[in-house]
Formats: sequence, C-alpha cells, structure tokens
Amino acid sequence: MTLKTFVASLLLAPVLAFANSAININTADSETLVDGLTGIGPEKAMAIVRYRQTNGPFQQVSDLAQVKGIGESTIQKNRANLTVGERDSKP
Repeated sequence: MTLKTFVASLLLAPVLAFANSAININTADSETLVDGLTGIGPEKAMAIVRYRQTNGPFQQVSDLAQVKGIGESTIQKNRANLTVGERDSKP
C-alpha cells in the first residue's frame, strides 16, 4: 500500500462509516438530522424533533411528510439513510 492510498483510506473511513449508518428519525437530535440529511437545515430539523415530541414516534419513514416543511422530494432524497428503528422503515 502506498502512502497516498493509506492516507486516503484514513480520511475516507469516517465518511464511509457514517454513510452506511441509517439515521433514526425517532431518536436523532436536531444536529444529527442537519449533518446527516440532504435538504434539512436547523429549522426543519427542529420541526422534526418538535413533531416527534408532540405526536410520538414516526411509524414509518413516509410519516415524515406530516412535518411542516418536509416534502416527498426531501424524503426520497434521504430515504436510503432513514429508519424509524425497530419498526419497518418501508413507505
């Protein structure tokens, strides 16, 4: 292994590890939502957390559309990285 390859693998390891882990929309804090999801800024992330606190856990990933400001396109962009935990994460 060359030095370049070694350094590249060290730099990519955390990115690849994060990319493979699903974000549980029932437990993630707002910072995790912002950092891990495309199209989710601080306001939308807080709206997700507030919705969850008010209405209880999401039953499926598609329930995220019930949060004001979260549309179907945002869900589709992130679907592969979303989960609701133990429950099935299908639409």
